[in-house]
Amino acid sequence: MLTWLRDRIRPPRGRDTAAFAAFLERQAAFVAQKTVIDYCRVKAGRHERQTFADPDFLAALAHCRWQTYAAAVGDVTVLAESWLRPHAGGEKARLAAALSAIGATILAGAEPPQGERETLDAAREGLPRLLAAAQESPPVSADRLRLTAEAPLLATLPIHPDQRIGETPSIRGALRFHIVSTQQEMERGFDPAALVQEMRAASLR
Repeated sequence: MLTWLRDRIRPPRGRDTAAFAAFLERQAAFVAQKTVIDYCRVKAGRHERQTFADPDFLAALAHCRWQTYAAAVGDVTVLAESWLRPHAGGEKARLAAALSAIGATILAGAEPPQGERETLDAAREGLPRLLAAAQESPPVSADRLRLTAEAPLLATLPIHPDQRIGETPSIRGALRFHIVSTQQEMERGFDPAALVQEMRAASLR
């Protein structure tokens, strides 16, 4: 009775790798979109409707979102590796390979506009190196994770640098906030030990 009631209040955490992959894909998109669009809306202020109706702005906005998304997939994948590694025992290389495959599938399945595919392909090819580099250091939490999405975000924001002087810390802070939220959602929604077991079993099939 108590177990049933507990599960109704807080459902058991997931252990399915397909669901976990879908979560990482969704969060990468959320991180990129939320960070970019929220900032642009604040900057547009009373002119939001006109700004978001301008074709040139929309093209630049889409470019920023895709560039940031490509890197954000890597960031949430590395975040997942850091969270799962303590449960992998001596099989961290197998964990990295499984997560690299998940990230690669996410990036390969995306449907970017013309001109953005190259960036996503480069991010996909770089995933093994990104995860290998992460595994050279102890696992870190989201508040200390090095974010590769930061550089393309700042480089491609469709707001002229002259109009965002002194605002870089707040932009970085927003990006960091959404990555931290991703870790919190990950912890609430999934069982890390069970996920590692599922990934191990899948690699042996």
